[in-house]
Amino acid sequence: MSIKQISVFVENRPGAMKAMTDVLARNGIDMRALSLAETSDFGIVRIIVDNVYQAATTLKDAGFIHSITPVLGVAIPDEPGGLTQVLDVLSQAQVNVEYMYAFLGGKTAEHAYMIFRVENEAAAAAALKAKGIPTVEQEEIAQL
Repeated sequence: MSIKQISVFVENRPGAMKAMTDVLARNGIDMRALSLAETSDFGIVRIIVDNVYQAATTLKDAGFIHSITPVLGVAIPDEPGGLTQVLDVLSQAQVNVEYMYAFLGGKTAEHAYMIFRVENEAAAAAALKAKGIPTVEQEEIAQL
């Protein structure tokens, strides 16, 4: 029901992001989604990758501090109001969205993809399923 997101702490300085992405690239890790939130001293890079274990090990070996968090991947109807439909379902289910960001994927024009960090992942997934809105599993990441 969930996807594993890696949050990497990166210094807020020129070249820091490149250093992190370079480590992943050199080790053949495919980033499928990325979000960057910054403060004056450091940034938090949230990534979805094709191989979580390999990415986490690679980042650790390269000295990057990181954590792994479960998030919900959702196939959004790729039409005007598609995201609003999903947010309406979550709102009606009293599920708070802490943050969200776009996900690279989808070989058809039928869906767009979003990553959601929610307070209650099980309630969110159940509410979406009840309305016929598909979620994305970790095993599907490389196929999207």
